[in-house]
Amino acid sequence: MARYWNEMNYSQPTEKELKENAKNTRKKAAAKGQTLHPIVITSRQIAKSWWGKSWCENLERYADFDTRLPRGRRYVRTGAVIDLQMKKGKITARVQGTRKTPYKVEIRISPLSEQRIEKITGKCTTRVESLDQLVNGDFPEELKEVFLDEGGLFPKPREISFSCSCPDWAVMCKHVAASLYGVGARLDEEPLLFFSLRGIDTNRFVDVVISSRIESMLANVDKPGKRIIRNAQIEDLFGVL
Repeated sequence: MARYWNEMNYSQPTEKELKENAKNTRKKAAAKGQTLHPIVITSRQIAKSWWGKSWCENLERYADFDTRLPRGRRYVRTGAVIDLQMKKGKITARVQGTRKTPYKVEIRISPLSEQRIEKITGKCTTRVESLDQLVNGDFPEELKEVFLDEGGLFPKPREISFSCSCPDWAVMCKHVAASLYGVGARLDEEPLLFFSLRGIDTNRFVDVVISSRIESMLANVDKPGKRIIRNAQIEDLFGVL
């Protein structure tokens, strides 16, 4: 620890050093036949899709993370997150730092309870019509608010726990912060990973919503709609006797 901080004179690695270390790590992994899943940022925006941006914005709106996340933005933009993988309730990452060997990050996200999924699904009734619509984030603003509201799909700080192999004693080190931003970038490419992370069967989720919509339509099939023009109205409108 003392060596790491060098008597409180620890300096951040330069962007060039981070990129060089990451490049060497990728070469070693390739030589060993290992497959890495790096986060590659090609613009100033870390995430561009609705799901990716919403993930990042959700993290940034919590005071618990607000002062700790900025350190990770620099790291993820320089390509320091050389490997990031997501599955139900868990994110694992390898993040390049000062030393040549990347640090290991593990982030756990509490899966949604069945009760909470049903509650959210109920709020989505008649609003999501296809998997493509859901994946593209192409749905009404009120539904997006349902996803982001308290009790929605996006995790709260109390639902996120993490660890890193680095010697930094901060509650959230820059390697964890970079990994969290990396998730937002990865959701640009594979938005369905969000549902896997939260323990939601995407096809079932969409099927239930579509099914609910159809049931609602059938329940009202015998009820006259407001847009139906009655005979008397036709006579008034066109002068037909």
